[in-house]
Amino acid sequence: MHVKALEYAVRGPIVVRAVEMEKEIKANLAAGKPSGYDFDDIIYCNVGNPQQLGQTPITFSRQVQSILGNPQLLSVVKDTYKPDVLERASAMLKHTKETNGAYTQSPGFDFVRESVAEYIQKRDGGKYPCDIKNLFLSDGASKGIQACFTLLVRGAQDGVMIPIPQYPLYTATLTQYNATAVPYYLEESKGWGLDIATLGDVIAKANKDNAATPGFSVRAMVVINPGNPTGAVLSYDNIKEIIQFAHRNKLVLFADEVYQENIYDKENAPFHSFRKVMYDIGGDVAKETILCSFHSISKGMTGECGLRGGYMELLNWPADLQAQLYKLVSVGLCPNVFGQWGVDLMVKPPAPGQASYEEWNQQYQGHYESLKRKAGMVVEALNKMKGVTCNAVQGAMYVFPSITLPPKAVAAAEAVGKKADAFYCTKCLERAGIVIVPGSGFGQKEGTWHFRCTFLPAEGDIAKVTERLAKFHDGFMKEYE
Repeated sequence: MHVKALEYAVRGPIVVRAVEMEKEIKANLAAGKPSGYDFDDIIYCNVGNPQQLGQTPITFSRQVQSILGNPQLLSVVKDTYKPDVLERASAMLKHTKETNGAYTQSPGFDFVRESVAEYIQKRDGGKYPCDIKNLFLSDGASKGIQACFTLLVRGAQDGVMIPIPQYPLYTATLTQYNATAVPYYLEESKGWGLDIATLGDVIAKANKDNAATPGFSVRAMVVINPGNPTGAVLSYDNIKEIIQFAHRNKLVLFADEVYQENIYDKENAPFHSFRKVMYDIGGDVAKETILCSFHSISKGMTGECGLRGGYMELLNWPADLQAQLYKLVSVGLCPNVFGQWGVDLMVKPPAPGQASYEEWNQQYQGHYESLKRKAGMVVEALNKMKGVTCNAVQGAMYVFPSITLPPKAVAAAEAVGKKADAFYCTKCLERAGIVIVPGSGFGQKEGTWHFRCTFLPAEGDIAKVTERLAKFHDGFMKEYE
């Protein structure tokens, strides 16, 4: 383990400082004093944590889980909860035999995995059955990803291709296991697309750069679709090229698909699962490509980050390797039970005609349409700021604008031992009370600067966020011009 060297930007020093400032502001206001700053609140736009910023839970899911957590409620709420809530909770309780505080099977409840299998098959057009033997439930997608890396990498001799920019989970995990991150760059000028023609050169360069490491080889490739932090959605043809590339180069393919419900241009940029495209290709590619796909209840319209629920599907894994994964997850005994229930409720919501369907659909579509509007509002506001350019958001929960910082700002950052974008984001917190994450925490091309910002604040608060951000940015640029 190499814990000291790992970094995780979305919960880094800027967030630590934000928490300190928030406590200070609350204490001052509670004492009847001014906040001490030019604002009275801290707005956390650093992490995809929907409910922290006001997204309401789905009523159906919460009501079912309230009964699962306390089965005695069945008789208490029979006249206040809708009939299908009671029926669903009763059916799930039969599966668990009401032993809801007990360990489950290490891969998770069979009935939940069966629900996931049905969801995956339906999502992918109904053509390709899903076997629950290939499904493992997990405490969010992150734990599943980390478990797979535990089996895959042995040390510095193992390279893993990761997109730049990327979600810092990947660099942090590879650092933790002393593996070698092999970056491949997404093209900002092309909507953060992937030029497949460059990937062969990436492997060649990695082999050359690590020639002194005995036994070095690139073993895997990570793809995040929809993109975090970029907000881009890969096309069908691009996914097909990536899968064929992985097959040719005998790479294990990691498909991080946790934002698959957050698709804002479904006509021009729909979501395609790597699983479906691989099976569409068919032949040896479909039979031999080792694919790990991940999903989570933390994102989408569910937004249940704190319940920690997710799943992974493993395709074409050798039987002995899958047995080792089973052993590994068994060490942790089982995923948490509330997270498993959350997965079942995400993949199997109320159906049309059921009592809760209209309310569920209204809440789901309400969250979706609001996210779509907020994404457009934030992109529009950013593109009005001097030296800022931001691509349209096709998916996920973030914008990742490019900022052109004055040389004086870069020099001022260097003088205090900070990267220029981290300096900018720190000043944004101190002067505007908005928590954003420097692009250097995700990776970026040399000489460019970015930041990641969620568009999760309530729709009525988006104007406040963009106005405070624009006012800060204007002052910062004038100060360092």
